[in-house]
Amino acid sequence: MEENVPAGRCVVAVDGPSGSGKSTVSRRLAASLTARYLDTGAMYRAITWAVLRSGVDLTDAEAVGKVAAEVDLRIGTDPTGYGVTADGVGVEAEIRGPEVTAAVSAVASVPAVRALLVARQRDMIAKAGRIVVEGRDIGSVVAPDADLKVYLTASAAARAARRSAEDASDVAATAADLARRDKIDSTRKADPLAQAPDAVVLDTTELGIDEVVAKLRVLLAERNVA
Repeated sequence: MEENVPAGRCVVAVDGPSGSGKSTVSRRLAASLTARYLDTGAMYRAITWAVLRSGVDLTDAEAVGKVAAEVDLRIGTDPTGYGVTADGVGVEAEIRGPEVTAAVSAVASVPAVRALLVARQRDMIAKAGRIVVEGRDIGSVVAPDADLKVYLTASAAARAARRSAEDASDVAATAADLARRDKIDSTRKADPLAQAPDAVVLDTTELGIDEVVAKLRVLLAERNVA
């Protein structure tokens, strides 16, 4: 997959809060475009895993930044099956666990961590040329010149239901955790979660994955980049 991406630039930035469908939509869209896929959230989660393993205080921005700078983070860009490693350890399952989920917003709020990963993400986008990138600041910060910027959203109830179904967790507890993370991510000083001014807003509350992907393909065709 990664060695056979066709020529022709196509950068799609997909932003939005947790549970809005970003990951599933982005992976499926990338596969349909024969493009690469980058889950920037997984990068922040992998750094968070490394920070937790190091034992440093999450409120010590300097220490957290030091861990981030030293960890050997690697992430694949194949939408059909990408891997994430930190210091040679496969952490795909670990970074989705409750411990990392509870701490990732705090780690992602550290300016040094964001500066490091944004630079890495921009480099990966430039090298790929044809890629779907998902996160919380892609259209506004990481790839402001993306061919298509999309902000996926959904009702709080729908987002909580989707996430609790994925994690087999309590819906009420999940809703509270999503609200907590949204507040942290949208109010942080460095690259907060925000809708880019020129992003297309798409409410996925009543839409299936295939419907969302189809709508995005239409938007790309209108821009002559699909």
